[in-house]
Amino acid sequence: MRRDVFQAIADPTRRAILYHIALEGKTPNVLAQHFHSSRQAVSKHIKILTECGLVKQEQSGREIYYYINPKKLKEIDKWLQPFRTMWEDRFGQLDNLLKNQKTKRS
Repeated sequence: MRRDVFQAIADPTRRAILYHIALEGKTPNVLAQHFHSSRQAVSKHIKILTECGLVKQEQSGREIYYYINPKKLKEIDKWLQPFRTMWEDRFGQLDNLLKNQKTKRS
């Protein structure tokens, strides 16, 4: 079953897993140490992240390391772009308003 990236990142534990593997790959055992849940529960979250393509796995000896897939994150970034533009415009308008208020008071 192929999952949607937005469904995957809706869960705070899965977002935290992405955060923990952003810089380097980690095994499920290492990841589980960061959570108050079992290794099996963390593995289920990893499975969902893998199914939607946000995480890829690589075998090294007996260990499986999980890495973030930055290409798949672009799908999220692309969806967020219109909102980012809107927020930047609104913050720019707020900055201008505050500058005008400050100028009027001086």
